[in-house]
Amino acid sequence: MPELPDIVVYLDCLAPRVIGQPLEQIRIIGPSLLRSVDPAISEAEGQRVTGVRRLGKRIVIELENDVFLVLHLMIAGRLRWKNSGAKPGRKLGLAAFDFPGGSLILTEASTRKRASLHLVRGEAALSDHDRGGLEVLESDEATFAARLVSENHT
Repeated sequence: MPELPDIVVYLDCLAPRVIGQPLEQIRIIGPSLLRSVDPAISEAEGQRVTGVRRLGKRIVIELENDVFLVLHLMIAGRLRWKNSGAKPGRKLGLAAFDFPGGSLILTEASTRKRASLHLVRGEAALSDHDRGGLEVLESDEATFAARLVSENHT
């Protein structure tokens, strides 16, 4: 499962490639990927990316007009940057996000497709995707230690 370091690396690599660029097209291949219907995914197309950030284990691509793409890779989801117009692949490909400088390809190497994509409008709708866990990069040592021993989640 992509964990915090993986998500941080994805964001570090995505930022210089997509911030300031228009999202030209979203090609959804996997029928189970898109989990929202309003706003329509087509509303994201043509909008400029204004930022990327992390929301727990989710990758958030911020677009103009207070619209956000929320991507959860789950267990086997992976992102790859390829040349513009690259095909996501039939077996593992779930989606392609096309930008002028290349395509961000989402794949999932699992028979159980769990990765998800939501398009939301506004910070309030985005906050619905925040599970409220401890932000370890912002936590002090005492808070982190206390959380480790507070309860067993396995």
